[in-house]
Amino acid sequence: MNQSSIGVLLNGVTGRMGYRQHLLRSVLAIREQGGVTLPDGRRVQLEPILAGRNAAKLKDLADRHGLTAWTTDAASALQDVQIYFDAQLTSAREPSVREAIAAGKHVYAEKPLAETLPAALELAGLARDAGICHGVVHDKLFLPGLLKLRRLIDGGFFGRILSVRGEFGYWVFEGDWQEAQRPSWNYRAEDGGGIVLDMFCHWNYVLENLFGRVSAVTAKAVTHVPRRWDEQGEAYAATADDAAYGIFELESGVIAQINSSWSTRVFRDELVEFQVDGTEGSAVAGLRRCRVQHRSATPKPVWNPDLPATEPFRDQWQEVPDNAEFDNGFKAQWEEFVRDVVAGRQHRYDFFSAARGLQVAEAGLTSSAEGRRVELKPLA
Repeated sequence: MNQSSIGVLLNGVTGRMGYRQHLLRSVLAIREQGGVTLPDGRRVQLEPILAGRNAAKLKDLADRHGLTAWTTDAASALQDVQIYFDAQLTSAREPSVREAIAAGKHVYAEKPLAETLPAALELAGLARDAGICHGVVHDKLFLPGLLKLRRLIDGGFFGRILSVRGEFGYWVFEGDWQEAQRPSWNYRAEDGGGIVLDMFCHWNYVLENLFGRVSAVTAKAVTHVPRRWDEQGEAYAATADDAAYGIFELESGVIAQINSSWSTRVFRDELVEFQVDGTEGSAVAGLRRCRVQHRSATPKPVWNPDLPATEPFRDQWQEVPDNAEFDNGFKAQWEEFVRDVVAGRQHRYDFFSAARGLQVAEAGLTSSAEGRRVELKPLA
């Protein structure tokens, strides 16, 4: 592709993630810097068309940010762009992505790609056969904390990695006496909500790209808060899980345990933290920070419940330096995807990666419902 601009159709941009992370902090930020810089020094500018269901909201967004192109008919606008991006409700994503593939457009989408594994695999096959560039958001791999963790792994810091323990979550207000921080559809299974479907897709690509592919899942999904209030102040039954407690066995032999909850109060330094333990050292990585304790500097705690702890455990860890400038993770992946489109190559975080995430999420739900460990079969 040899052109100075690329048309991008942004569908679902009036939603929380679609607006904050993808329009404001990614596409508009890329436009502000003059476009995506290519390896040869050229720049490719993005020309967005905003799409959604609410004309008034779309016009307001366009006016607010000096844009002129918006539509409530995304299908008709496909002819005017090269890239289609989808941040709609999960339940609306599959048919729209299917239309974009049929139109021969490169497709970038939020996750989960579809509501079921068979649907995700079908979309992946269609995208492959169409010869388009296809990708799904893997934003957490671009976080400063996980980039530092990647650096430690590549440098052999851990020796043999033994285990990963993750804690994610915060209290999402019910919506009655304080406004909820997440949209109400997240808590309705019939609308594609649920923390397993959402977060297990994230955990899969984090584990897969840093530690190894998931081979088995044991999980418990629960709805701790069964009654919530929507954006109009109306009470509704929360039919989707709002917390999940999972054990993930990896092909590499690493065991990962990750708790995910929208019904917990934070007593951590960051909203998500991963502790990685290895034979030579350990690390705790969050959104931005990463701290380590090497084997040679590991203290020897003694268990004595009869005396108060006097060791400053947190002070015994060393901060991993930035050593680089870290951009917004969503923006960084947008730039990578655009470069892949221009180069005519496949995106490394493609629809097949998205399908593997859905496989892990479905295994988690099956494990919880049936009270058993679920082994994952390789996807065809």
